[in-house]
Order: sequence, then C-alpha cells, then structure tokens
Amino acid sequence: MTKSRGNPMRNHDVMLGILAKFVRIRVFPCAFISRFVCPWYPENPRVFPTGFHSQKSAMVDEQHHPSLRKARADSRLHNYTTMEHYVEEMQGRRPVKKMLIANNGISAVKAIRSIRKWSYEMFANDRMVKFVVMATPEDLRANAEYIRMAEQVVEVPGGSNNNNYANVHLIIEIAERFEVDAVWAGWGHASENPLLPETLAKTARQILFVGPSGKPMRALGDKIGSTIIAQSAKVPTISWNGDGIVVDYKELQDIPEEVYKAASIRDGEHCLEECERIGYPVMIKASEGGGGKGIRKVTRKEDVVAGYTAVQGEIPGSPIFVMKLAPKSRHLEVQLLADEYGNAIALSGRDCSVQRRHQKIIEEGPVLAPTEEVWDQMMLAATRLAKEVDYANAGTVEYLFTEQPDETGNKFFFLELNPRLQVEHPVTEMITGVNLPACQLQVSMGIPLHLIPDVRRLYQKDSFGKTPINFDTEKQAPPHGHVIAARITAEDPNAGFQPTSGQIEELNFRSTPDVWGYFSVDSSGRVHEFADSQIGHLFSWSTSRERARKNLILALKELSIRGEINTTVEYLVKMMESDDFKNNRISTSWLDERIARHKEVSVQGRPDTLMVVLVGAMCLAYQASNTRQEKYVAQLERGQIPGNELLQQEDELELIYEGIKYKIRAARSGEITFTLYCNDSYVQANIRTLSDGGYLVLLNGKSHVAYATKEAQGLRLIVDGNTCVFTNEYDPTRLVTNAAGKLARYLVKDGAKLRRGTPYAEVEVMKMYMPLLTPEDGIVRHVKPEGSVLAPGDLIGNLELDDPSCVKLSDQFLGKLPDFSNEPENASTKSFYVMKKAIETLTTVLDGFKLPDDLVQRAINDLFDSALKDPLLPLDEISETLSALASRMPGHVYDQIRDHMQAYRDSDKSAPFDVSKISAALDAFKGTLTLPSEANAYEGKIAPLREVLPKFENGLETRRERVVYDLIAKYFNVENPYAQGHNVEDIVMALRKDNVASLAAVFGIARAHVAIDNRSKWLLEVLRHIRRGDKKAISSYVSMLEAIANFKGRDYSLVSLEARHILVDRTMPSYSDR
Repeated sequence: MTKSRGNPMRNHDVMLGILAKFVRIRVFPCAFISRFVCPWYPENPRVFPTGFHSQKSAMVDEQHHPSLRKARADSRLHNYTTMEHYVEEMQGRRPVKKMLIANNGISAVKAIRSIRKWSYEMFANDRMVKFVVMATPEDLRANAEYIRMAEQVVEVPGGSNNNNYANVHLIIEIAERFEVDAVWAGWGHASENPLLPETLAKTARQILFVGPSGKPMRALGDKIGSTIIAQSAKVPTISWNGDGIVVDYKELQDIPEEVYKAASIRDGEHCLEECERIGYPVMIKASEGGGGKGIRKVTRKEDVVAGYTAVQGEIPGSPIFVMKLAPKSRHLEVQLLADEYGNAIALSGRDCSVQRRHQKIIEEGPVLAPTEEVWDQMMLAATRLAKEVDYANAGTVEYLFTEQPDETGNKFFFLELNPRLQVEHPVTEMITGVNLPACQLQVSMGIPLHLIPDVRRLYQKDSFGKTPINFDTEKQAPPHGHVIAARITAEDPNAGFQPTSGQIEELNFRSTPDVWGYFSVDSSGRVHEFADSQIGHLFSWSTSRERARKNLILALKELSIRGEINTTVEYLVKMMESDDFKNNRISTSWLDERIARHKEVSVQGRPDTLMVVLVGAMCLAYQASNTRQEKYVAQLERGQIPGNELLQQEDELELIYEGIKYKIRAARSGEITFTLYCNDSYVQANIRTLSDGGYLVLLNGKSHVAYATKEAQGLRLIVDGNTCVFTNEYDPTRLVTNAAGKLARYLVKDGAKLRRGTPYAEVEVMKMYMPLLTPEDGIVRHVKPEGSVLAPGDLIGNLELDDPSCVKLSDQFLGKLPDFSNEPENASTKSFYVMKKAIETLTTVLDGFKLPDDLVQRAINDLFDSALKDPLLPLDEISETLSALASRMPGHVYDQIRDHMQAYRDSDKSAPFDVSKISAALDAFKGTLTLPSEANAYEGKIAPLREVLPKFENGLETRRERVVYDLIAKYFNVENPYAQGHNVEDIVMALRKDNVASLAAVFGIARAHVAIDNRSKWLLEVLRHIRRGDKKAISSYVSMLEAIANFKGRDYSLVSLEARHILVDRTMPSYSDR
C-alpha cells in the first residue's frame, strides 16, 4: 500500500492526487487511511489533526496556535532510547514494557494503535510496548483485527463476557502468567470493576492497572455512590430516590453501607413509591450498568415493576436507583485526566445527546449548547469532584443540560462519572491533540500531568520542558476545529435497531479528507452473537460543525459494509441530513422520537416502490434459476440423471413490501433477461452478477446495483444504496426470533393468556436484553426451554389466537406493471438492426427460454415481412462491418466501396445490390501487393468484410436462406437425438460423454428440449414463411427438413407435417415451369 511521506501539510497536492486515484480502499482498521488523516499514526507528526492543508493554511494555524509550530520542532528533537530512560526523565515511578489488553473489538484496536503511535514519537520504535491480548473462540473465528495486531494471543473461554473479558480472576491469572507490567481494560467488561485494580495491586509483581485505583473507582464508578458524593460536593443533581442524602467523603474516605442502602431501591414496591414521589417520566437504572444496558424509561405506573425487573435481569446483582427524566435535555460530558499527585484537568468535552435506547450514536465536540460561563462551571465541577476522591487517570463526568433552568437556576445536573475511557474519546483527542490512551499509560507509570508532552502542548508550553503548570489558573489552547463521530453498529433500523450477527462479505471505507475510521472487523471477519454491536467508528474533523457534518455524510455514503449483518450506515446519513441535526436542535430523546416515527421518516427519499419490487423479483428469480442449473450440472458430474424439475424456466414469486403482496411470475427469457408477469401485464429486465456478489439490474433503461440476502424475516434488498425489506406473510401463531442469541427467560407461564403487545420472553442478543411481544391476543405455549441458543427464525413458542378472524393479511397488488422498456427511445429503424434483434429473439426462444408471445410474433413479422424484404439490408449490414475497418484498409479502396454503395442508394433499387463489385475492389488492391506476407496481412484485416459479402451473393434471397437455415438448425441440433426414439436417460448420458469438458452445454440442450412445445410452435411459424416451390432457396436445408419430416412422436407432429408439405411442394414444377 502507498504510504504518505514527510509532512502531509507540505504535500497537500500530492496527497489529494493520491486519494483521488483510490476509488475503493479496503479498510484494515485505521491502518492505510490513518496514514493520511489519523492523528495517532506514527508517521503523522501533527499535534492537531487538521486534515489536509496547504502551506498557507498551515502558516495561519501556526500564527493562531504557536504550540503547533513548537510541537513540530519537539517531535524531531527528542528521542528516548529506553522506556526506563523516559520514565526517569519524566519523574515517573516504574516503566511499562509489556501490557495485557483485557478487552476485544475496537477498544483493543484503538489502544494498541494509540500507544504504538506514542511509542514511535518518543522512541522512534512503535514496538517499545509489547501487547498480549485475550481472544475467545468466537473472536478467533471472526478473524478479529486486534488479534493480528498483538505480539501474543491468549485463547480464553467463549460465550458471554463473564467467562472471559469480564472475568477478573482469569485476567489476573493471564497477567501473572505472561509477566506483564500493566493491564488496560478500556471500556465495558471489567473496566469498572474495582476488584481488578485492587487484585492487580496485590500480585507479587504489583501489576499496574491503566486506570483509576479501586477506591475512587468504587466511589465514583458506582452511579449511586457518585451521585451521593456529587450531591454532597454541591454539584447540582436532578431529582432522584436519594434526594438529600449526603456524606463527608473527604473525612470518611468511604460511603457508609447504611447511607448507600438508603439511596438504593429495595424492591419493586419501593421502586413504585419513589417513581410516584419523583413524578413521571423516570429512568430506572442499574448502578453498575452502562452502554445502554441496565436502564429503562418508564412513563406510567403500570410499567414500573416490569421495568424494574428488566433492569435486574440485565445487570444481575447491581443496586438500582430511580431518577427524574429531564425531557428535551442534552447529554454533555467533560473529559477528565488526573494524576496521583492531586492534579486534575478537564480536556474540553463532548455532546453525546444523539442516543438510541440510551446508547450514544453520534458524539461531537467541542460542546456548543451552553454558554462559555456555564461550560466553565461544568468543567470546574468535574475537576472538583475528581479531587474530592483522589481520582487518578482518565475519566468522564456526564451531565444533563437543559436550556430551561430549574427552580434553583441550575441548567446542568450531574449524571454520573465513568471511571474509564469512553468509546468516543477520539473526539477529544482530535480537538485537543492529547493522545488519551498514551496519557493513561504515562499516568499509570507515575508521570505527573505537567510533564506529559501532550498536556504541556495543550497548555502552550514546551513539550519536554520541566516547568510546573498551575492547572487552576493557566489557560489551555482553545479547541481546534469541530469533530463529529458516528458509531457504526451491526443493527437493523427496519427491525427496531435489533442487533444482528453473521459473516461480513465486504467492508470498504472510501476516505475523504479529514475523515478517518477504525473497525473491529474487516472483509474476512464475522460479527458473532457475543460481540458488541458496535463494529466501527468514524470521525470527521473540520473548521466548523457544518463542514464536519458534510464531510462525515460523504464518508458514510462511501462506506460499504455487506454480508449477513445489517448496519445503521444508511440511517445515519438520513438522520444527519435532517433539519434538526443540521441546526443542532437535538436532545437525548430526539433520536428515539425519530425512530418512533421511522416509517414516516423512512418514506422520505425512498426509491420508487415498483422499482424496488421488480428489482427484488429479478434477484430472486436469477438466484433460483442459477441454483437449479448448478444442481443439474453437479448431478451430472456425479454421474446422476437430473430431474426435469431442474430445467424449469419459470418461478412463482410472492413478495410482500410495505404491507402489499405482489404475485409475480418470473420467466427466464435469455441468459441475462427475465420477463416478470403480474396481473396480465409484463416487464422485461436484464441482470448480471457483479464480482462482489451483487447484481446489476437494467430496468427501463436504467441500471440499478442490488444486493439480495434471504433472512429469517424475509428478503433484505440493498438497491442503489437503499435498504429495503421484504417481509414474510404475517403469521401471529408462530412466535419466532429474528436474531441470533439466547433465550434468557420467559416472562409469563406456559398457557398464560396475554393481550397484544405484552412481553412474553426476553432474549439476550449481543450483550443486550430484548423483550419479545405478543403480536395478537391469545394463549402462549412455550416451545424452547430457557437458556436455548437461538438462530434467526427459530420457533420460541406458539400463540393460540383468541380470534383468528381478526388477523389482517397483506393486501394484494391489483394494478398493472408500468410500460417499462430497455430499448432506447430512439432505437434504430435500419433493417440490419431490426433483423439482428428479431434473430436474437427467435434464437432465444429456440434455446428453450420463455418469451412473451407478442414479442416473438413481432420478431417473426419484423424479420420476414420487413427486414428481409428491404433492398437496403445489404448496405446496412456491410456498413456496420465497414465502419470498424475504416482505419485498417487503404483509403481509396474504402472510398471506392462507399461510392458503390451510395450509387445504389441513389438508384431506383429495382435490381438487387451487387456485392461482386466490392469483392472485385478488394481483390484489385490485393493484386498490387507483391509480398505474400503483405497479402496475408491485408486479408486478415478485411476478413470480417469477406464474411459478410457471401451472405448477399444472390441478393436478399441468399440472406433469407441463411437466416432460415440457422433457425432450423437451432431446432434440429437439439431434437435430432431425442426424435430417434432413444431412452431420455441414455441421451443425457451420451450428451454428458460428448460434453465432459462443459457440462453446462448439456443443461442448455436439455433445457431446450423440455420446451419442445413452445419451440415447435415458433419453428412452425418460421417454416410457414418459406417460399414454396423455390427449389434453389431451400436447397441448403433440405436434408434437415427431410430428417424433421421423419421425426416420431406427438411433440413433433405439426412440425414434421409442415416439413413434409415443404418437401412435397419442392418436387412440384415451379410456377415458371408450368
């Protein structure tokens, strides 16, 4: 792969030129793309990831940000020889040279890449820190990217994360066995379990934890505990069940158990009481939850107990609390970085208000909603909270922000403190230039904040200086530009954003300037059922929010992910193009409200319905037809006699799209052509297979790129970048799952009578618990036992309907198909093109394909009543050949031929065109060539013309004879073996022997034979156009007519009779002889 060299800012034109050449760039997460635009890659010396700039814009940046110029110089002047040398120089405690990544997916990818980038900058060696990674059998089978990046891979048990990445005992055992210096847990899994840092500290080697110590993690990582501490520290909090509970944490260094219990929900009844006191809507949350798990929104008292139970099930054993839901609020967060010496700083922040099911989808920074004064208060409150509990390392304080202050005048309220790195932390990195995983490592090695080079640059100090920084008074450089990030998840927007799993067939990321992305999988990977649904993250930087938004939309449109999974890419594009997002009118409830209106929103900008249906029918028919041919050939290869059912050329299709059922009969009308019949109307279209497994469909003269995947719930069709879902017929009696996962539990007893929309079971899908709802009123009967592993489409239970008559099936489409045609509007009317198309149609029918009768009849009429009677036909056919030879033959010969043809055009055309004069002109020039090699070369050039001229040796009669001969031969060559009365099985085996190198030819012959009725019908029409009594005209195909006249069997009766009539007429004297 091509790598960028030197400073990208100084090679603007070269970089853009290289990028312009790459139409499809295969992504190896943050590898190739990052060399251009990723601020963490070793070869990119920029501090601030400003994308591609000209030298002039770079100079302007340096004038406004002196630290940029200083950083460039620093990166060239300082190289450390060993990790011990670096730690000593930076006044740290101990070096880390080997690290265990106790995580998987994109978190592991990002950590390894970021630390290697920092390692290269400091040591000119990106492998100064060696990485050991854990890998489950599922990750190994999925060919996960992070596995290929590490120096050592340890296989761990598969299944849910309590068996592997969240198993503290297992992590400790691996860390000790591989003698690592530190453990990085990232986010999720064991990252917020205080037992991990506490146990690591007690190991013989006192292994470091790259994150906060157990005590502050226990205090602030717990949502209940952190809210009590924040409330006690006078940080504004929203109304919750622990209102008024305070503790002097500074003095006690702990939260007494009785205080903690007082702030926890005891049971469902207590939960209901607090919800009533606080007032709806409320959030029921697990204190140890996160990432959208262990949280339920409740808007009425009837749903409280069910919500409480669901949260209990998702995060077993976690304390639970209830808080007021602030409608139309924003989710803002402050990025913290603190050291073990009591210093804490806020590294700008992020707006994460675009959420779905309380899981972030879009993150951006810097924060724009609050005033500068309010934002300063929020950052100061965050650092004050960190110092209160002696917090050290990276963390995030999350707030709810509302434009309307409460009764006390507050506009922001403490939500929680996450004692770990967040998935979206690259947003902060790109606007501050601070490499957060590398800073985490340096803090863990005991290096003070004021000596970390990235932090010093942020405060506009010399990167490798030693002067102290007063973080309370000194100002940071302002955020540089604006960043918008989009999470790429394996979820289906058309099925309520249900997680999906399966094989990935293609993952292509087409970069644009200032956008980069990293993924946990690639084109050879798989998203397994125990993985996180997030498979990638894209980040867009620009000088303004609007430019960053447009950059990201372009990158998303160029991102191609195909396979067994569904993704949110298409939905994100449309969401970011909405007016609300453009104008930053968003809140934490905005996306969920938009999803609730998904059907309404999805109609906007959708492709034409009938186009989608016809393209879907084309894909299904093509797949079915090709599958039959493949099975036929495969059976021949095994020496078997395939059944005639594999030779059928028609399929009855039922497609349900947007609640309407389309009954379509699809007939194969050629190698790439199908005719789709519906309600006494039809449409023809062409289809070809693309190299990436997709299809190119030509419908009504327009090309459509389509990808069709059959799923448990129906057909998923991606056509022209739009995902369209065809559903199965509605059957509420079968309770099935559409996603792979595990049946966690039933929520009702077997035989329970339920109303429509009542949850009857919960399934665990990719770390999420999802309720299954009854589609109608009825009695539930369990089929699968709890704990069963589920595949898409598996039957979980049956529903005995209270009233089967109330089930509404899809309405049937009763309209006509549009009058589509693939023919150009101004198709040529020249006789040669008319003849060529007619012959193509008749040849296709005689090959055994199914075509509409009116098209075939039109072809016969056009051929015999028009094209073959046109005196200009020889000129048209010769001109077609001559046009390709104009530059290959002598000019005067070419002119001589054209003059002869023009003279005929100007004549009365009473006599046939004389092709002998063209032959004479060709021969005359050949006679002037003295060398045999010249003559041979000349003949080679004019060979196509030599082939055409004999077709008109005796004018149109010769051409007519050749056409009829070819059509009869098409029929005769197929039927001759069958008409001899031999056993069909013997004929097929004989054909197999004769065509052993190409068994597909046997399929073609057999396919034509089973269509004998239709072929005989149209050959009969051809024979009726033979001129009776013209002995010379039919002489070339007399032998075939004689054989056909002797064909035995009912299938040949009419054709053989017509052949005999023609032969009898031939024996009679011609009209001129009578």
